[in-house]
Amino acid sequence: MTGTEPQHEAHDEAHDHGTGGLRPFAWRVDDDMLDDLRDRLGRARLLPSSPGRPWSALDQEYLAELVESWRTFDWRSRETWLAEHPQALVDIDGATIHAAHLRAADPDAPALLVMHGWPHTFQLQLDLARLLPDLHVVVASLPGFAFSTPYASGALTEERIAETMHGLMQRLGYARYVTYGEDVSANISDLIAARHPDSVAGIVVTHAHFPTAERRAELDDPEVRGFFDRLAAAQPSMSGYAHIQCTRPDTVAAALNDSPAGLLAWLVEKLIEWSDTPPDDPRALERRISRERILTEATIYWATQTIATSFRPYFESDFGADDIPPVEVPAAVFIQRHEHDYPEPLARDFYRDLRVFERLAEGGHFAVAEVPAGMADRIRAFVWELGILAG
Repeated sequence: MTGTEPQHEAHDEAHDHGTGGLRPFAWRVDDDMLDDLRDRLGRARLLPSSPGRPWSALDQEYLAELVESWRTFDWRSRETWLAEHPQALVDIDGATIHAAHLRAADPDAPALLVMHGWPHTFQLQLDLARLLPDLHVVVASLPGFAFSTPYASGALTEERIAETMHGLMQRLGYARYVTYGEDVSANISDLIAARHPDSVAGIVVTHAHFPTAERRAELDDPEVRGFFDRLAAAQPSMSGYAHIQCTRPDTVAAALNDSPAGLLAWLVEKLIEWSDTPPDDPRALERRISRERILTEATIYWATQTIATSFRPYFESDFGADDIPPVEVPAAVFIQRHEHDYPEPLARDFYRDLRVFERLAEGGHFAVAEVPAGMADRIRAFVWELGILAG
């Protein structure tokens, strides 16, 4: 992680939860790297928006505004904010895994594993964690994202990440926990719940399971067919990023790792397109995800140089090619706005002990970042129903 200085704090977290090889972690970006970043942003060569193009979420005027904000961004204050969240590193299966670990005052409180997707990192989910002081909340960085290294060898598959995340919770001392995932970690969360029902007390879902084509055909439900037909119709105009990351990841990563303006554009376009905001107003993103959080995401990607490794789930993972066993543990499914018409029969077919099914009135792809207070209330209520929250 060139240009960064990990700071190892005096507090020994391993002392509290068994040895487990845990190493307390904090992060400071080199002054030289920040100077270089500001210099590159000041020399950015920006282009006008293409005329007559299909809507692509991000216009060049807004990008120019964000570039200038990033150039003058008070990173040190944000760095201090990040350091307020206890963090640790642990080696699992040939990777060093990073997690923020916010512990409840009650040592017997239940635990919640929170996992991000792409293009976000753990920091977008910290607001949720802070709103759940009565839970032990572990906000993990997936292998190859932020401060988690990729695996030293072998492919980064969903099955492998699921076992790594389960291993993280065991190493932190949690024999039983609730799991939550978004985007590329949604299947991972499903896999953890399906493979480790004795350890998973329940699962919270905002990206509900997509069954295989064969299973959809077996269900023979017009609501199911309509939902997937809608997604298929939108795919040609919305999946260009995924096709590139699946087929030519190193080529685009070389450009993004060298140009902070390019990196910012690549990240922010998806934040705009997938958040629950009006499609014709890119600045509306900041109603859901503040500019400070947007620029923190960009700085983490830039300083850790992890844009290339963040693509690995796209070109190495099986992406749900194999059917995931049905989840038998209690489930709470909250349908985010971009999948507003997800059929309830699909949820009931896969989550066999479905306790909650709700269509969110607010909150898109990044649900816990966009509406953290509402999601914290829902998660707390679900955990109360499970009867595992300490009184």
